[in-house]
Amino acid sequence: MNRHLSPQGIPRAQRLAERAFATLERFLHIEAVSGIVLLVAAATALVWANSPWAESYHALWHLPISFSIGNTEIAHSLHFWINDAFMTLFFLVVGMEIRREIHEGALSSLRQAMLPIAAAVGGVIVPSLIYLSLNSAPLQQQGWAVPTATDIAFAVGVLALLGKGIPGNVRVFLLALAIIDDIIAVLIIAFFYSGGLEYHGLLPVLVGVLLVFGLQKIGIGSAWAYVIPGIIVWLGFLLTGAHPTLAGVVLGLITPVPHSL
Repeated sequence: MNRHLSPQGIPRAQRLAERAFATLERFLHIEAVSGIVLLVAAATALVWANSPWAESYHALWHLPISFSIGNTEIAHSLHFWINDAFMTLFFLVVGMEIRREIHEGALSSLRQAMLPIAAAVGGVIVPSLIYLSLNSAPLQQQGWAVPTATDIAFAVGVLALLGKGIPGNVRVFLLALAIIDDIIAVLIIAFFYSGGLEYHGLLPVLVGVLLVFGLQKIGIGSAWAYVIPGIIVWLGFLLTGAHPTLAGVVLGLITPVPHSL
């Protein structure tokens, strides 16, 4: 016969551990936690990068990380895996939220969608014009695109920090504004600050998107089934010379949205 131990019969160390894990679990479910973590990490990075130990910061950022399968090895810096790979997942989630709002939310009509589009375009044009007006030297003018981008990660982090203190429509507007602005900034980099787009990379992008639509058509609902098509889309954008995080946006926007009951 099994006997259940009373709380007094559980060792004190175990009780403290369970209480600590329960507190941590409640903490992680608070929406503002992600915003707090982001801001703390950003502040830590700023202090570290401008400290006497800045060299170790840059060494960590450029630490090579490799994966190998048989004779095939993929090696890139930590910066690449975070900025080009993991940020794709972030853009995927944001793209899915925008897709839902386009389907049945605050962006479901052209009139509503025009506001964040106009705000994003204005947020690109006006800062670049201000920059050009303050920098007359030809070499300095080459940096006109620097002030045009909105850091979408920080935008979402601030939204998470504010939690439910802001209306849902405002949240969607800011998300749409940030992601449209980021897409424009990525395209600026591709067209003005690189050797131009390599259009042969659009072929795997098209193949990956068609695979996603095909899986949706036959009713495949498992997220794991879309991993390979997603990787193909990501590699295609990488080959074009555009920022591969655009793959997350594309995949998020073509994700089907369930109808509300």
